[in-house]
Amino acid sequence: MLTFTLRRLLLAIPTLLLISAVIFFMVDFAPGSPMADIPLTVPPEVRAKMMAAMGADQPVHIRYVLWLKQFFWNEPLYGIDALFGTDFAQGAQRIISWQSKVPVFQLIGERLPQTLTVVGTAYALGILIALPIGIWSAYRQYSWFDLAGTFFSTMGFSVPTFFTGNLLILIFAVKLGWFPTIYDTNLSITDWDSFYKMVMQMALPVTVLALFNAAEISRYTRASVLENLGQDYVRTARAKGMPERTVLLKHVLRNSLIPVVTIIALGLPTVFGGAIVTEQIFKINGIGAALIGAIHVSDLPVIQTITFIFAVLIVLFNLIADILYGILDPRIRYD
Repeated sequence: MLTFTLRRLLLAIPTLLLISAVIFFMVDFAPGSPMADIPLTVPPEVRAKMMAAMGADQPVHIRYVLWLKQFFWNEPLYGIDALFGTDFAQGAQRIISWQSKVPVFQLIGERLPQTLTVVGTAYALGILIALPIGIWSAYRQYSWFDLAGTFFSTMGFSVPTFFTGNLLILIFAVKLGWFPTIYDTNLSITDWDSFYKMVMQMALPVTVLALFNAAEISRYTRASVLENLGQDYVRTARAKGMPERTVLLKHVLRNSLIPVVTIIALGLPTVFGGAIVTEQIFKINGIGAALIGAIHVSDLPVIQTITFIFAVLIVLFNLIADILYGILDPRIRYD
């Protein structure tokens, strides 16, 4: 397992370098520039100074190498300094947002708690809902519960979140007035009243995302459990007189979770990347909203950095999923 993990980590280096190059150059060559909004009456020398202040006057390959150094070396040093009070960075150049003129990682750090609170809670809730529904639907195939679970997952996965979000706002916020329509980013939990307000404002966005995640995961869980219920080892376990609960939870479920782990692991980067559509609907000031705002004003450093962080997380959680395969299924050996 250790050899496999080290080999995958080494293979991840050229993979991430290729992804970083694709992201950087595609975003950089895309139409739109922060200079486009500057009036034509601005003198050329002033325009050139503004480009130099943003570092946009250098050749694209130079900016790419500098961006890689800032991402993989300078920013981690600033992170270590912030955690341990050291001075390893020594004022090294950081990735700066063209719009807000603040470090991009500082901007991400300010937005990340909002995203983790809403999207993370929704994802965990979706898993807790999906696994029991998928397992019991497979075990009681073609029962009324299975039919209801199939209908729920089909509807939840087919209906887009922007429709579900607006529908819930219309019913529970506008018509009934139970929940707020806009998420208060500045709300902090200091007592039970503020905790209650936080729960109420999280209810609608968390419900929208949890239903969408649960619909997808429950379908994979049902299909995987159904496949394993027909295997020979299940018939052997039953023939030995094992309780049905033991057969289902100890033998069938463990083998069935292997493909489900893939879906869950690959979906975890969205917890950090944010739910772009849902954050826009409920005005959540998270990572997704930061990315959309950066696209609107052509803030290239923010777009490139957030997109590449999302790619890094996908590669990382792919590795985690592969490692979990060996833990869940003793038949899988990498060394």
